[in-house]
Amino acid sequence: MADVATWRVAMVIPLQGPAGLFGPSCEAISELAAHELNAAGGILGREVTIEVVDGGAAPHLVAAEIRRLVDANQVDAVCGWHLSSVRNALAPVVAGRVPYVYTSLYEGGERRPGIYCSGEVPRDQIRPALSWLLRNRGARRWFVVGDDYVWPRGSSLAVRRYARELGLSIVDEAFVQLGSGRMDQLVQRVAASRCDGVLMLLVGQDAVDFNRRFGALGLHERMLRFSPLMEENMLLASGDAATKNLFVSAGYFRSLVTADALELVSRYVAMHGTVAPPLNNMAESCYEGMHTIAKVAGRAGTDELPGMNAAIDGLAYHGPRGTVEFQGSQAAQHVYLATADGVDFDVITRL
Repeated sequence: MADVATWRVAMVIPLQGPAGLFGPSCEAISELAAHELNAAGGILGREVTIEVVDGGAAPHLVAAEIRRLVDANQVDAVCGWHLSSVRNALAPVVAGRVPYVYTSLYEGGERRPGIYCSGEVPRDQIRPALSWLLRNRGARRWFVVGDDYVWPRGSSLAVRRYARELGLSIVDEAFVQLGSGRMDQLVQRVAASRCDGVLMLLVGQDAVDFNRRFGALGLHERMLRFSPLMEENMLLASGDAATKNLFVSAGYFRSLVTADALELVSRYVAMHGTVAPPLNNMAESCYEGMHTIAKVAGRAGTDELPGMNAAIDGLAYHGPRGTVEFQGSQAAQHVYLATADGVDFDVITRL
């Protein structure tokens, strides 16, 4: 049985696979979030503890582990950054039992009760970036590349709708097996196209491999890249020569110069030191997820799921991303556009 004096969160983050490079950062900042919540009195007066679950395993294995924890009454909530395929496996396991804060940017459209989505969605993250790149860089003809699973496929459908609205052209699209590392033919296909830009819907190491091959051919000289999923670890792994003319949109960058973002970096370094895993959008989303759990429980005044479901709509709070407000169970938030600059990002504008 779970200790009634604690609020135990299953933090589902990738520790292996193409997204595994995000895991250490996600775990480190989750520890900071728990520390801060406990310093403020915990959640409903209960101490917050974290149980890390490897979200990089096969979705059915992740779901089996969460089922075990929930069945044994060992967790009070599920949270974390992981792929949409994992979310779809977890949803029926936690339905009607414990709150589930899904923190990742994703394809949108999640409406199952008890799932609170605190990450970015294409209408706020991809559409305005495409509009900006059209106005400011003349990028009208796009080649869409992605991993072959839920998020890239769903996002590509939205991109086609945005293309019609904005007067863009999708010259081609191609999807590769997640984690396959087979980028040579894909990059050659992009090189042969007459696109102005490449929209990358690739995860972690797959995006790194694509960037390296793209840079080796010097394709950045004649086309730009735009990704809604690119962070500091991926820049470092890609290398400076492979990230020129690369644009990224996200709700958070480590290089944001807002007071709240700078304070988060300071607290993170104070806890983990200067050699801590790099802060990034994926990790910071886990911080947001932990605070979402606390805020909705506090607003509901109960740990019962029906009360929390009733309290999520209209919930608003202020944090490193600025003001975050839930419309239904989906968070609305500021999104920024940045360009890669060595191993960091230069934030250009708020979209």
